Amino acid sequence: MIYFEELMKKAENIENPLPKVLAIGGSPRKGGNTDIIIKQIVAGLTAEQIDCENINLGSIDFKGCIGCEKCRKDKVCTMINDGMSLLYPSILESQGLILASPVHNYNITSWMKAFIDRLYCFYEFDNNTRPRDWSSRLANQKRKVVIAAICEQKDLADMGFAIEAMSRPIEALGFEIVGVLPVFKAFEKGAVKKQEEIMDKAFDLGIKLAQSLK
Repeated sequence: MIYFEELMKKAENIENPLPKVLAIGGSPRKGGNTDIIIKQIVAGLTAEQIDCENINLGSIDFKGCIGCEKCRKDKVCTMINDGMSLLYPSILESQGLILASPVHNYNITSWMKAFIDRLYCFYEFDNNTRPRDWSSRLANQKRKVVIAAICEQKDLADMGFAIEAMSRPIEALGFEIVGVLPVFKAFEKGAVKKQEEIMDKAFDLGIKLAQSLK
């Protein structure tokens, strides 16, 4: 309870986030192509002396949003006490964000979807209107994000909705998209390392993200 009280206070009084980055990987495969892309983006951040916390969602025990609306009062999700609860401080404090997911059935993974859904707690709604007017408490804080989607197939149509599924909700929350990286022909573990152009683009995106935070 003490932890939640501190978290609620922090969430209610969001101050300017720090110029550091939280990287979120939506792949259940540890050390796979998604993790490799994230590490390459982080290498670009490191070259610009920007700190980054790297989280693989497959290693966290957490649930999706249950729509209880308790966060309307608490300003953060307090109904579910799980691994996501431990991520909220980093989300609040980090000005930069990396979202990377492999493509599962033309979309992001269930882990990434659950993570994004649990960000619902940062919305404010006007209960006097129908449909309700809304805003985000993460907006207007110069928050930036880089998005990457990794698939086995060869073109954007095969990637389906993956990029949009990350881009639209994160923009709605107030993040500016610094860059998007679609990655193709990457299924076998480590296959993306052979795509020098993609690896270079990932590194450059890290630099671009870092410079946008300065």
